[in-house]
Amino acid sequence: MLAKIVIVVLLLAILGALMTSMLFLVRDGSERKRTLTGLKIRVALSVTLILFLMLAYHQGWIHPHGIYPGANEQTSTP
Repeated sequence: MLAKIVIVVLLLAILGALMTSMLFLVRDGSERKRTLTGLKIRVALSVTLILFLMLAYHQGWIHPHGIYPGANEQTSTP
């Protein structure tokens, strides 16, 4: 459960960084590079999320499944 919470928090942080960068791009007219910094943060958060997903899968904290979890099960016919 903790792994899923971390994944959701990272996704929300990525969206927040993306929205903040968009806001700086549209409204900020100064010479400060806040848009670039925000996008760097978003990329770093995305890389962190991918690495965490790989770690969580390797440790067995999360398991892949399809859209319909029971659809791939084979039924035995005599």
